[in-house]
Amino acid sequence: MDEQDLLERIQSLVEEEHRLRDAAVGGGIEDDVDGDGSRARLAQLEAQLDQCWDLLRQRRAKKHAGENPDDAEPRPISEVEGYRQ
Repeated sequence: MDEQDLLERIQSLVEEEHRLRDAAVGGGIEDDVDGDGSRARLAQLEAQLDQCWDLLRQRRAKKHAGENPDDAEPRPISEVEGYRQ
């Protein structure tokens, strides 16, 4: 996956996240205990976004260091989610 593909994937995930959040404003997703799976899907989207952003940062760092950005690989979500902000 090259940088453009990654950016398109991120954009797609962000758009879906926004649609879910917009729908939640009127539907009370915060109170939803996965009745329609919205809360679970939002959590999944957030994790996937973190993973994509991490991969993009890896690719850019490798390129900046004169290495091949294609050598960057997605890290497991469990690892990416454990990073300190």
